Amino acid sequence: MSKNKLSKFADMATYPHVFQPEDCSPTPARTFKLKGRWAAEFFHNSNPIVLELGCGRGEYTVGLAKRWPDKNFIGVDIKGARMWTGATESLQMGLKNVAFLRTRIEFIENFFAPNEVSEIWLTFSDPQMKKPTKRLTSTYFLERYRRFLVNHGLIHVKTDSNFLFTYTELMLQHNSLEPLMTTRDLYNSPEFAADEQFSPLLQIQTYYEQQWLNRGIPIKYVCFKLPHEGELAEPDVEIELDSYRSYARSKRSALEKAK
Repeated sequence: MSKNKLSKFADMATYPHVFQPEDCSPTPARTFKLKGRWAAEFFHNSNPIVLELGCGRGEYTVGLAKRWPDKNFIGVDIKGARMWTGATESLQMGLKNVAFLRTRIEFIENFFAPNEVSEIWLTFSDPQMKKPTKRLTSTYFLERYRRFLVNHGLIHVKTDSNFLFTYTELMLQHNSLEPLMTTRDLYNSPEFAADEQFSPLLQIQTYYEQQWLNRGIPIKYVCFKLPHEGELAEPDVEIELDSYRSYARSKRSALEKAK
């Protein structure tokens, strides 16, 4: 591990709003101390809690927190060195409605009680074109979200990936989940600019999002409600794979389509 990473981990160990694996590794015999108590014991208010899963540098978590002070935001990621950026910025700004949790998303239900979370953001998640169960909008993850998300809680998906966006659209159609807002070109959608609820989203761009835009790749966005009831099923449809990778690398796979 580089000295820079070690320095960042040392910094975050002193941050009161950052919870790292050594501090929060729930087991059947040991429940995470803030599970079911985030609002009362950490945020000290009853405002809705919003998660960003796979928050990376935490830019979106911080951007949302600045624009919605009446909500509490928690960025979740396993990459602590990346998380340091947003954690440091929010600390320096004195934001009281921000926290960061370093853990794998597969374990996310261990940290939140039923109905504790109101919304989830999935921003530029790895599309996992070869591994359906690792896609953050798969039934594998949606069932986990149901364990702590309020009934009909919101799921926001923002992505450069046509594959992940198409897969998510097919998931919604196959399970009769109605999108509240959807677009394949976020920054060229007049309906977003005119909508008071969604227009602030146009003002938040992460480092990686700017890379996609600079390469001429349109940003896709969909927001939908996730009910507690109903069995979820995967769509049995082949989807064309993305033809690019990040940092201008070559195509991800020799295959053309995947389920």
